[in-house]
Amino acid sequence: MKTIMLVCSAGMSTSLLVTKMQKAAEAEGLEANIFAVAEAEADSHFDEIDVLMLGPQVRFLEGKMKEKLEPKGVPVGVIDMTDYGTMNGEKVLATAKELMK
Repeated sequence: MKTIMLVCSAGMSTSLLVTKMQKAAEAEGLEANIFAVAEAEADSHFDEIDVLMLGPQVRFLEGKMKEKLEPKGVPVGVIDMTDYGTMNGEKVLATAKELMK
């Protein structure tokens, strides 16, 4: 079971993307716990995740998050703006899986 956390400014806009990613994971037979939080809540989940995906609107956090998470072996990525805008759960899931390799 892989745990994927999405972070955006308020945690709201990514909820639809989480749903689409969960459907894509089910279709692949991948067991994954996928959830979204606001930037302010992210730190409290660091010990339970396998990858962190940042929404395009909080891409400025990438350096700070990498500093905190890479020593723990947790990769950090920024969701592609087009994939985010079109809510392409399959592509965002594929990116998360690639980061976890």
